[in-house]
Amino acid sequence: MTRIILLNKPFDLLCQFTDEGTGARTLAECVDVPGVYPAGRLDRDSEGLVVLTDDGGLIARISQPRHKWPKTYCVQVEGVPTDEALAALRQGVTLKDGPTLPAEVRRIEEPSWLWPRNPPVRFRQSIPTSWIEIVLREGKNRQVRRMTASVGFPTLRLIRRAVGAWTLDGMEPGQWRDVSVGSIAAAPRPPAPRPPAGKPRRPG
Repeated sequence: MTRIILLNKPFDLLCQFTDEGTGARTLAECVDVPGVYPAGRLDRDSEGLVVLTDDGGLIARISQPRHKWPKTYCVQVEGVPTDEALAALRQGVTLKDGPTLPAEVRRIEEPSWLWPRNPPVRFRQSIPTSWIEIVLREGKNRQVRRMTASVGFPTLRLIRRAVGAWTLDGMEPGQWRDVSVGSIAAAPRPPAPRPPAGKPRRPG
């Protein structure tokens, strides 16, 4: 039976199970389930939802741009993006490796579910920050960061909130939960999150 796991990846964690001799933190710190692999990557300095599964076909559907699985990001940027900057992001911008596809982009308030980051984001006190939501259907390397920088608003913090209908709702960083195969079309009400591997679950 296909196994599908949703993980809220913490900051400074490689999106793979081996550190390749670097001593870096990996997914093995959070998930101790054998035989599952990430469907797509999330940069070490990014946070949020990672889908892990033992189904190679599902990995391809989620990670390959031709399938156009939407991925939703909450992005804290330096400055307050102008209407022109947001319009450029929606239409697509040209990066060194080519143009980006049109994206869904809107201003949002700081998420109410936001957790503290360790270490904290470094701010410049003289410059305000703001949040935007970006929905992509492709996956160029460090795409969101390069997109916001290209219109003059560097990314300070990047959290992937959703992959398709699956969200990280109810999970703290390092927590994960199983979902059913049937939830590929529509995410069910999530069960209680599991604690990171090796950490006891609190009673109650």
